[in-house]
Amino acid sequence: MKEVKLYLNYAGYCFSKESHALRGGAHKPIKFHALYGLILHPVQGWILFDTGYTRRFYTATSHFPNNIYAKITQVHVNAEDELKSQLLQYKIQPSEIKHIILSHFHADHIGGMKDFENATFYCSKEAYKQINTINSYWGISKGILKDLIPENLNSRMVFIEDMGKTCDDVIFGRKFDLFSDQSIFVHELPGHAAGQIGIQLKTVRSQYFLIADACWLKESYTHFVLPHPMVRLIVDSWKMYLKTLQKLNKFHEMSPDVILVPSHCNVSTTNLVSTKFDMDAL
Repeated sequence: MKEVKLYLNYAGYCFSKESHALRGGAHKPIKFHALYGLILHPVQGWILFDTGYTRRFYTATSHFPNNIYAKITQVHVNAEDELKSQLLQYKIQPSEIKHIILSHFHADHIGGMKDFENATFYCSKEAYKQINTINSYWGISKGILKDLIPENLNSRMVFIEDMGKTCDDVIFGRKFDLFSDQSIFVHELPGHAAGQIGIQLKTVRSQYFLIADACWLKESYTHFVLPHPMVRLIVDSWKMYLKTLQKLNKFHEMSPDVILVPSHCNVSTTNLVSTKFDMDAL
Protein backbone atom coordinates (compact mmCIF):
# COMPACT_ATOMS: atom_id res chain seq x y z
CA MET A 1 0.00 0.00 0.00
CA LYS A 2 1.01 3.60 -0.59
CA GLU A 3 1.80 5.32 2.71
CA VAL A 4 -0.19 8.23 4.07
CA LYS A 5 -0.12 10.05 7.42
CA LEU A 6 -2.86 9.66 10.03
CA TYR A 7 -3.97 11.53 13.12
CA LEU A 8 -6.90 10.43 15.32
CA ASN A 9 -8.84 12.43 17.87
CA TYR A 10 -12.30 12.94 19.32
CA ALA A 11 -14.94 15.58 18.63
CA GLY A 12 -17.41 15.25 21.51
CA TYR A 13 -18.95 12.18 23.10
CA CYS A 14 -22.12 10.60 24.45
CA PHE A 15 -22.73 7.87 27.01
CA SER A 16 -23.93 4.28 26.65
CA LYS A 17 -24.01 1.32 28.98
CA GLU A 18 -21.31 -1.29 28.49
CA SER A 19 -23.99 -3.97 28.86
CA HIS A 20 -25.75 -2.55 25.78
CA ALA A 21 -22.61 -2.47 23.67
CA LEU A 22 -21.47 -5.90 24.80
CA ARG A 23 -23.65 -8.79 25.94
CA GLY A 24 -22.61 -9.64 29.49
CA GLY A 25 -20.88 -6.30 29.96
CA ALA A 26 -21.02 -4.26 33.15
CA HIS A 27 -24.11 -2.20 33.95
CA LYS A 28 -22.12 1.02 33.95
CA PRO A 29 -22.05 4.00 31.60
CA ILE A 30 -19.09 4.32 29.27
CA LYS A 31 -18.11 7.19 27.02
CA PHE A 32 -18.74 6.76 23.33
CA HIS A 33 -16.27 9.25 21.87
CA ALA A 34 -16.94 10.63 18.41
CA LEU A 35 -13.74 9.61 16.63
CA TYR A 36 -12.46 11.30 13.51
CA GLY A 37 -9.43 10.61 11.34
CA LEU A 38 -7.30 13.30 9.71
CA ILE A 39 -5.29 11.93 6.80
CA LEU A 40 -2.49 13.63 4.88
CA HIS A 41 -2.18 12.20 1.39
CA PRO A 42 0.99 12.99 -0.60
CA VAL A 43 -1.05 14.05 -3.65
CA GLN A 44 -4.65 14.64 -2.49
CA GLY A 45 -3.71 16.67 0.57
CA TRP A 46 -5.95 16.79 3.65
CA ILE A 47 -8.67 14.15 3.98
CA LEU A 48 -11.14 13.54 6.81
CA PHE A 49 -12.75 10.29 7.86
CA ASP A 50 -15.95 11.40 9.60
CA THR A 51 -16.40 14.74 11.38
CA GLY A 52 -17.64 14.04 14.90
CA TYR A 53 -20.24 16.00 16.86
CA THR A 54 -20.79 19.75 16.77
CA ARG A 55 -23.08 21.99 18.81
CA ARG A 56 -25.46 21.90 15.84
CA PHE A 57 -26.70 18.66 17.39
CA TYR A 58 -28.44 20.68 20.09
CA THR A 59 -30.24 22.88 17.57
CA ALA A 60 -31.18 19.93 15.37
CA THR A 61 -32.72 18.10 18.34
CA SER A 62 -34.54 21.07 19.89
CA HIS A 63 -37.90 20.12 18.37
CA PHE A 64 -40.13 17.06 18.05
CA PRO A 65 -39.50 14.33 16.98
CA ASN A 66 -35.73 14.93 16.93
CA ASN A 67 -35.73 15.79 20.63
CA ILE A 68 -36.34 12.09 21.25
CA TYR A 69 -32.86 11.49 19.80
CA ALA A 70 -31.38 13.97 22.29
CA LYS A 71 -33.11 12.31 25.24
CA ILE A 72 -31.89 8.86 24.25
CA THR A 73 -28.39 10.03 23.29
CA GLN A 74 -27.08 12.58 25.77
CA VAL A 75 -24.40 14.38 23.80
CA HIS A 76 -21.55 16.43 25.27
CA VAL A 77 -19.69 18.79 22.94
CA ASN A 78 -18.45 22.35 23.33
CA ALA A 79 -16.82 24.83 20.97
CA GLU A 80 -13.29 23.59 21.67
CA ASP A 81 -14.28 19.98 21.02
CA GLU A 82 -15.53 20.64 17.51
CA LEU A 83 -13.37 19.42 14.66
CA LYS A 84 -13.21 22.83 13.01
CA SER A 85 -11.85 24.39 16.21
CA GLN A 86 -9.28 21.64 16.59
CA LEU A 87 -8.05 22.05 13.02
CA LEU A 88 -7.63 25.81 13.50
CA GLN A 89 -5.49 25.05 16.54
CA TYR A 90 -3.38 22.83 14.30
CA LYS A 91 -3.03 25.74 11.82
CA ILE A 92 -5.21 23.95 9.26
CA GLN A 93 -7.94 26.03 7.67
CA PRO A 94 -11.28 24.27 7.05
CA SER A 95 -10.99 25.41 3.43
CA GLU A 96 -7.90 23.20 3.06
CA ILE A 97 -9.96 20.03 3.60
CA LYS A 98 -10.72 18.79 0.09
CA HIS A 99 -12.05 15.29 0.77
CA ILE A 100 -14.34 13.91 3.51
CA ILE A 101 -15.11 10.19 3.68
CA LEU A 102 -18.36 9.57 5.57
CA SER A 103 -18.65 6.15 7.17
CA HIS A 104 -22.41 6.65 7.64
CA PHE A 105 -24.89 9.41 8.37
CA HIS A 106 -25.40 9.23 12.13
CA ALA A 107 -24.97 12.52 13.98
CA ASP A 108 -21.69 11.63 15.70
CA HIS A 109 -20.08 11.02 12.31
CA ILE A 110 -21.46 13.90 10.22
CA GLY A 111 -21.91 16.73 12.74
CA GLY A 112 -19.19 18.87 11.19
CA MET A 113 -20.10 18.52 7.51
CA LYS A 114 -21.29 22.12 7.18
CA ASP A 115 -17.91 23.46 8.35
CA PHE A 116 -16.08 22.32 5.20
CA GLU A 117 -17.45 24.20 2.22
CA ASN A 118 -14.65 23.21 -0.18
CA ALA A 119 -14.78 19.47 0.48
CA THR A 120 -16.04 16.69 -1.74
CA PHE A 121 -17.98 14.08 0.23
CA TYR A 122 -17.64 10.32 -0.32
CA CYS A 123 -20.16 7.71 0.80
CA SER A 124 -21.86 4.56 -0.49
CA LYS A 125 -24.84 4.64 -2.81
CA GLU A 126 -26.94 2.82 -0.22
CA ALA A 127 -26.18 5.38 2.50
CA TYR A 128 -27.01 8.26 0.18
CA LYS A 129 -30.19 6.59 -1.03
CA GLN A 130 -31.47 6.33 2.52
CA ILE A 131 -30.85 9.95 3.50
CA ASN A 132 -32.20 11.16 0.16
CA THR A 133 -35.47 9.25 0.40
CA ILE A 134 -36.30 9.28 4.10
CA ASN A 135 -38.11 12.39 5.33
CA SER A 136 -36.98 14.46 8.28
CA TYR A 137 -39.81 13.18 10.49
CA TRP A 138 -38.87 9.51 10.09
CA GLY A 139 -35.13 10.13 9.88
CA ILE A 140 -34.81 9.80 13.63
CA SER A 141 -35.89 6.14 13.36
CA LYS A 142 -32.61 5.52 11.49
CA GLY A 143 -30.48 7.88 13.58
CA ILE A 144 -30.48 10.57 10.87
CA LEU A 145 -30.71 14.30 11.59
CA LYS A 146 -31.15 15.88 8.19
CA ASP A 147 -30.54 19.37 9.62
CA LEU A 148 -26.84 18.44 9.94
CA ILE A 149 -26.48 17.76 6.20
CA PRO A 150 -25.44 20.59 3.82
CA GLU A 151 -28.18 21.70 1.45
CA ASN A 152 -25.84 21.42 -1.54
CA LEU A 153 -24.85 17.82 -0.76
CA ASN A 154 -26.13 16.53 -4.11
CA SER A 155 -23.59 18.58 -6.06
CA ARG A 156 -20.70 17.64 -3.77
CA MET A 157 -21.27 13.90 -3.35
CA VAL A 158 -19.20 11.15 -4.97
CA PHE A 159 -20.10 7.50 -4.54
CA ILE A 160 -17.33 5.13 -3.57
CA GLU A 161 -18.69 2.60 -6.07
CA ASP A 162 -18.00 5.09 -8.89
CA MET A 163 -14.66 6.36 -7.62
CA GLY A 164 -11.31 4.73 -8.17
CA LYS A 165 -10.75 1.07 -8.87
CA THR A 166 -12.84 -1.89 -7.70
CA CYS A 167 -10.69 -4.74 -6.39
CA ASP A 168 -11.49 -8.32 -5.39
CA ASP A 169 -11.21 -9.08 -1.70
CA VAL A 170 -11.02 -12.58 -0.24
CA ILE A 171 -13.09 -11.65 2.83
CA PHE A 172 -15.33 -8.75 1.84
CA GLY A 173 -15.85 -9.77 -1.77
CA ARG A 174 -14.74 -6.39 -3.07
CA LYS A 175 -13.13 -3.19 -1.95
CA PHE A 176 -12.57 0.19 -3.57
CA ASP A 177 -9.19 1.77 -4.20
CA LEU A 178 -10.49 5.29 -3.66
CA PHE A 179 -7.82 7.26 -5.50
CA SER A 180 -6.57 4.37 -7.68
CA ASP A 181 -3.16 4.55 -6.02
CA GLN A 182 -3.48 1.90 -3.25
CA SER A 183 -3.42 4.54 -0.53
CA ILE A 184 -6.98 4.22 0.85
CA PHE A 185 -9.11 1.10 0.43
CA VAL A 186 -12.80 1.43 1.21
CA HIS A 187 -14.63 -1.61 2.62
CA GLU A 188 -18.40 -2.08 2.78
CA LEU A 189 -19.50 -2.66 6.40
CA PRO A 190 -23.33 -2.60 6.35
CA GLY A 191 -25.60 -3.53 9.23
CA HIS A 192 -25.27 -0.87 11.90
CA ALA A 193 -26.28 1.74 9.33
CA ALA A 194 -27.34 1.55 5.71
CA GLY A 195 -24.33 1.47 3.42
CA GLN A 196 -21.79 1.94 6.21
CA ILE A 197 -18.17 1.91 5.07
CA GLY A 198 -14.71 1.75 6.64
CA ILE A 199 -11.23 2.50 5.33
CA GLN A 200 -7.94 0.66 5.38
CA LEU A 201 -4.69 2.60 5.09
CA LYS A 202 -1.00 2.37 5.84
CA THR A 203 1.40 4.76 7.55
CA VAL A 204 5.13 4.47 8.01
CA ARG A 205 4.49 2.75 11.36
CA SER A 206 1.52 0.44 10.83
CA GLN A 207 -1.62 -0.49 8.91
CA TYR A 208 -5.00 0.64 10.21
CA PHE A 209 -8.58 -0.35 9.49
CA LEU A 210 -11.05 2.30 10.67
CA ILE A 211 -14.28 0.31 10.99
CA ALA A 212 -16.63 3.04 12.28
CA ASP A 213 -19.59 1.41 14.10
CA ALA A 214 -19.36 -2.02 12.50
CA CYS A 215 -18.93 -3.00 16.14
CA TRP A 216 -18.70 -0.85 19.23
CA LEU A 217 -16.13 -2.68 21.34
CA LYS A 218 -13.02 -4.70 20.51
CA GLU A 219 -14.32 -7.95 22.04
CA SER A 220 -16.96 -8.10 19.33
CA TYR A 221 -14.54 -8.64 16.47
CA THR A 222 -11.85 -10.51 18.44
CA HIS A 223 -14.17 -13.05 20.10
CA PHE A 224 -17.45 -12.48 18.25
CA VAL A 225 -19.23 -11.20 21.35
CA LEU A 226 -22.51 -9.60 20.30
CA PRO A 227 -24.18 -6.53 21.79
CA HIS A 228 -27.33 -6.76 23.91
CA PRO A 229 -30.32 -8.19 21.98
CA MET A 230 -32.11 -4.83 22.27
CA VAL A 231 -29.62 -3.45 19.74
CA ARG A 232 -31.55 -5.34 17.06
CA LEU A 233 -34.22 -2.66 17.37
CA ILE A 234 -31.89 0.21 16.42
CA VAL A 235 -29.51 -1.21 13.80
CA ASP A 236 -30.41 -0.89 10.15
CA SER A 237 -30.13 -4.66 9.51
CA TRP A 238 -29.30 -7.23 12.17
CA LYS A 239 -28.64 -9.85 9.48
CA MET A 240 -26.07 -7.64 7.75
CA TYR A 241 -24.63 -6.60 11.11
CA LEU A 242 -23.83 -10.24 11.89
CA LYS A 243 -22.35 -10.86 8.44
CA THR A 244 -20.12 -7.80 8.73
CA LEU A 245 -18.97 -8.81 12.21
CA GLN A 246 -18.13 -12.30 10.97
CA LYS A 247 -16.04 -10.80 8.19
CA LEU A 248 -14.20 -8.53 10.64
CA ASN A 249 -13.51 -11.47 12.92
CA LYS A 250 -12.05 -13.37 9.97
CA PHE A 251 -10.06 -10.34 8.84
CA HIS A 252 -8.58 -9.98 12.33
CA GLU A 253 -7.55 -13.62 12.36
CA MET A 254 -5.99 -13.45 8.90
CA SER A 255 -4.33 -10.03 9.35
CA PRO A 256 -3.36 -9.71 13.04
CA ASP A 257 -0.83 -6.98 12.28
CA VAL A 258 -3.53 -4.60 11.02
CA ILE A 259 -4.91 -2.40 13.80
CA LEU A 260 -8.71 -2.36 13.76
CA VAL A 261 -10.22 0.83 15.13
CA PRO A 262 -13.92 0.85 16.13
CA SER A 263 -14.93 4.49 16.51
CA HIS A 264 -16.31 4.16 20.04
CA CYS A 265 -13.98 1.59 21.64
CA ASN A 266 -11.86 3.31 24.29
CA VAL A 267 -9.60 0.26 24.61
CA SER A 268 -8.79 0.55 20.91
CA THR A 269 -8.48 4.33 20.64
CA THR A 270 -6.92 5.51 23.91
CA ASN A 271 -3.35 4.72 22.83
CA LEU A 272 -3.95 6.08 19.32
CA VAL A 273 -5.54 9.41 20.20
CA SER A 274 -3.45 12.33 21.38
CA THR A 275 -4.27 15.95 22.16
CA LYS A 276 -0.78 16.77 20.89
CA PHE A 277 -1.01 17.24 17.15
CA ASP A 278 1.52 14.98 15.43
CA MET A 279 0.97 13.58 11.94
CA ASP A 280 3.91 11.21 12.41
CA ALA A 281 2.82 9.58 15.69
CA LEU A 282 0.81 6.84 14.00
